[in-house]
Amino acid sequence: MKGPTVIPTSTPGTANPGTAKAGSASPGARAAAPEVIVIGEALVDVVASAGGTVEHPGGSPSNVAYGLGLLSIRTALLTSIGDDDRGRAIEAHLGRAGVVLLPGSRTPGKTASATATLAADGSATYDFDIRWELPPVAPASLPRVLHTGSIATFLAPGAAAVRTLLEQSHRECVVTYDPNIRPALLGSQAEARTIFEELVPLTDVVKLSDEDARWLYPGLQLEDTAARILQLGAGLSVVTRGSEGSLLATPEMQLVVPAVRSAVADTIGAGDSYMAALIYGLLARGADGLAPAVLETLGRTASKAAAITVRRPGANPPTAAELLADLPEDAATPEDVGAAAVA
Repeated sequence: MKGPTVIPTSTPGTANPGTAKAGSASPGARAAAPEVIVIGEALVDVVASAGGTVEHPGGSPSNVAYGLGLLSIRTALLTSIGDDDRGRAIEAHLGRAGVVLLPGSRTPGKTASATATLAADGSATYDFDIRWELPPVAPASLPRVLHTGSIATFLAPGAAAVRTLLEQSHRECVVTYDPNIRPALLGSQAEARTIFEELVPLTDVVKLSDEDARWLYPGLQLEDTAARILQLGAGLSVVTRGSEGSLLATPEMQLVVPAVRSAVADTIGAGDSYMAALIYGLLARGADGLAPAVLETLGRTASKAAAITVRRPGANPPTAAELLADLPEDAATPEDVGAAAVA
């Protein structure tokens, strides 16, 4: 496999997301607290294909929380699900991965849904039925990593509550953000970009797909988009590029990590698996911060998680054992190989 490409950059320096941030809880309290808290929507994916219709628990932040749970990371989710069968199915699904729902996550009414229509190549388009509200609650203690993203950071009225939580927390823990752009729900491009650029200074790590980057910054090269995100205040900017791998940028360098080749069943949840594995890697690194070798490991680990996910239907991320094992050499043939398409 081709090795990583390192591209020097002169982007102004920012805080290193590897630098430890003080938490508000005592060591004893933090020992039992979640390592990661995820804030954002949980919904049901209604997947329509030529073979029929099937429902899976979904929602980008919920998928990230589930992926982290399978990677044996203590994880809690602050979300909004209804008191209906779909809400109970989501809670049971998360519980199987050890993910805890934080107080305020269960609300009266129905659970949101997204109808995903699959094309012949496994790619999906989405139609949403969602109202996003979040009660004015805050975690009892801050985690090592706070993650948010997707619809939850754009859709009123809940987006304002998410921003408030970031404003209260970003100096005390590492904040990761995946905008996971869904144009049908975002209004104008200019308004969405303003919201995005107001949130980035409250984060340490921003991950987005090449489609997200081109929608937010039409006309900009992906490398320039990554640099723009760093200028806004992030310490690490990651752009996934499907079969072309992923770009990881810090104020000191830009590094390209090749994609992991894999058979493709569908691409649902691939980007969320990448994000979960990226957080897993951030938690696992030692004292080397974001040195080139660390960035390469982060990119390869996250790409591998996405490759495993696209091999099977639905948002079905790997366990820690699967992620640490080698992908079988015969996992795909030239006819059905794609590079783990992450969104």
